[in-house]
Amino acid sequence: MAARGGGSSNLTVRPVTPSRWDELVELFGWDRGAYSGCWCMWFRITQQEFSKGAPRGGAPGNRDAMKRLVASGRVPGLLAYLDGRPVGWISVAPREEFGRVERSPVSKPIDDEPGVWSIVCWYIDRRHRGQGVGAALLTAAVDHARRKGARIIEGYPVDPSRRKHTNAEAFVGIDSMFRQAGFREVARRSPSRPLMRYVVPGARALRRGTGSRAAPPPAGRRPS
Repeated sequence: MAARGGGSSNLTVRPVTPSRWDELVELFGWDRGAYSGCWCMWFRITQQEFSKGAPRGGAPGNRDAMKRLVASGRVPGLLAYLDGRPVGWISVAPREEFGRVERSPVSKPIDDEPGVWSIVCWYIDRRHRGQGVGAALLTAAVDHARRKGARIIEGYPVDPSRRKHTNAEAFVGIDSMFRQAGFREVARRSPSRPLMRYVVPGARALRRGTGSRAAPPPAGRRPS
C-alpha cells in the first residue's frame, strides 16, 4: 500500500508476513527488540509472561513469541519502507488480540460494539523520526484494518498538553496525530490518556451513549 503523509514519495507500507520477518528484525534490532527487548509483545501477553520474556527471559523470549505470531500467518502490524529499507513499524490488529488493552483501566472497552481494531504502538528508526513516517503508518493502519473488516479503530495515545511525556512513553502515539487522521476522543479515564476512535465510513451507527459517530476519513483519503 502506498503511504500518504510521509516525507518522501519513496515511502511505502507493507504488512508483516513471514517473508518480511528479517526486515522486522533489521528495524527492531536482534537484541534490542525495538524498546528494551519488548518486540511489541507488551500488549499481547501478561505482565508475568512479559517479565519472563515469554517464556525464556528477556528479549529472546519475546522475539520468539513474535516470530511464532508472524509464522502463523497472522499480521501483527505494518512496516514502512523508505527506498526499500525498513524505517518504521505500527502495531494494528483486532482488539481482542491485545489482552492488556482490554484489561487496562485506561483503554478497556467502553461498549460491546463488534469489529473493533486497536492501534497500540509505533517504532520509528531514530534517523527517520520527524519526517512523517508515523503519520503515514497511521493512515496505512486505518486502510489495512478497514480492508480486513474493521468497523471501529481505536487508539490510546498520550496527550502532551496534560503531562510531559518522554519519547519512550509516546510509543502509543500522540493525540494530535490521531485527530489529524480523523479520530475523535470518546473517553478519558486518565488526564493525559484519551481513548480515541475512528468509525469506518459506511459502518452502521454506534449505539447511543458511546460518544462517537462516524468520523470523516483520514486526510488525503476518500471513503471507498
